[in-house]
Amino acid sequence: MSRPLTNEAGEVRELTAEDFANFKPIAEVMSPEFMAMVTTHMENRKGRGKQKKPTKELVSIRLSADVLKSFRATGKGWQNRIDQVLLEYVSNQ
Repeated sequence: MSRPLTNEAGEVRELTAEDFANFKPIAEVMSPEFMAMVTTHMENRKGRGKQKKPTKELVSIRLSADVLKSFRATGKGWQNRIDQVLLEYVSNQ
């Protein structure tokens, strides 16, 4: 019998080769109804849906290290914030 996957504190331990050998395919573990639902969902997916906002264009641009450091320090979404600053600049011209 293999060891529990979590300790007393609820933390997951590192998985071993024996753990992986004991894994079963999802179809053997889940109900047929669940598997039918997942299969139907995956078949109906068509990739990304229509974008709600206009598509942005991917470009390469060189910015100073200070600008990048400052925007990156603001966290996730820093590229969008650069875009907003540039849009504001363009609209004021």
